[in-house]
Amino acid sequence: MSTHIGAAAGQIAPTVLLPGDPLRARWIASTYLSDVSCYSEVRGMYGFTGTWQGHPVSVQGSGMGQPSMSIYVNELFKEYDVEQIVRVGSCGALTTDVAIRDIVIASGACTDSSMNKLRFHGLDYAPVADFGLLRRAFDAAAALPDARAHVGLIFSGDSFYSPRPELLKPLVDHGVLAVEMEASALYTLAASYKRKALAICTVSDHIVTGEETTAAEREQTFGTMVEIALGAALG
Repeated sequence: MSTHIGAAAGQIAPTVLLPGDPLRARWIASTYLSDVSCYSEVRGMYGFTGTWQGHPVSVQGSGMGQPSMSIYVNELFKEYDVEQIVRVGSCGALTTDVAIRDIVIASGACTDSSMNKLRFHGLDYAPVADFGLLRRAFDAAAALPDARAHVGLIFSGDSFYSPRPELLKPLVDHGVLAVEMEASALYTLAASYKRKALAICTVSDHIVTGEETTAAEREQTFGTMVEIALGAALG
C-alpha cells in the first residue's frame, strides 16, 4: 500500500489513464468503464478500476504540475507494477494551426522545469513518448471521423501563470504546438522505470485567440481523447 494512493495490491490495473483532475477521473470511470470500483480517495485524488471491452483499466487523478504528477506516477510504477500510463489532460494551443478542442498527441515534451536538470546533472535530456502507444493513438484518432488530432511537441511548464509568456515564442518557432504541465516528467519517469507512457491532451484554451472552455466542459466533455487513449492502450 503506497503513501499517496493507498490501494491494496492487485487493485490497480496494468494500464492507467491519468487525468490531472480527480473529478475527470470519476467522469471517465463512470462513462467508459464497466464494473467500476473506487480504490482510493486519499486527499480527494480519486482512483478507479474497471473494464473496457473486457480489458482491466484504472483511472487515477494526479493533480496539477510535474511534482504532483510525479508522486502518483512513481507509486504506480514502483508499488503497483503498472505497465503503461496514458495522460488524458488539457492543454493550451500556442499556434493557430491548432484549434480549440483539437487533440494534441505529444511525441515529446520540452520544459522549463529543473527536475531533469537535477536528474541529468545539467544535461538536456529529451523526454519522448513510447512509439507503440504513439502510433496506435494516431491510428485511433484517424478512425474517429470528428477527431482533429495533431502529433508533435508540447511544452510542460512549471508555472500556469508565467511571468514571461514571451519566452514561448522561440519554442513555437521550433514546432511546439501546445503548453501543459506534466508530460515531460511522465515521459522521463517511464523511461527510468522502463515502462510505457503517452500524453494525449485536448485544447481547452487558446493562447493566441483567447478562446477557452469552461471548468465543466473540461471535466465532462473531452471524451474524444479518452476514446483515443483507450484505443491506443488496449485496442
